[in-house]
Amino acid sequence: MSTSIVFFDIAGHDTATQAAFYTAVFGWEVSRDGQLQIPVASPLHGSLRADPPHVGIYLGVADVTATLEKVAAHGGTVVAQRFGIPGVVILGLFTDPAGNRLGLVELDGDKPRIP
Repeated sequence: MSTSIVFFDIAGHDTATQAAFYTAVFGWEVSRDGQLQIPVASPLHGSLRADPPHVGIYLGVADVTATLEKVAAHGGTVVAQRFGIPGVVILGLFTDPAGNRLGLVELDGDKPRIP
């Protein structure tokens, strides 16, 4: 059996700001001690790439453009507006208020929208 991802964290200097951001933009419920549980796709898809080192978290949303507007309105920064990789996926990139970089995948139901 292969090893599964069982936990993640998103760090920042001000957990109250982080909690408010993720609640406002993605509807995540964050407890007073910073704990949260969110739904995940199963199986969770990923890739290994030959790029500068980093770990990426991509969140599935119905509308990348609308979500990036919410990101900006709640203290995040848009890194890349909605763009498509033909035949593969539609993405958007942002940083949260602490500067953590995350991505958005536009979904069609529960599947990635393919441009």
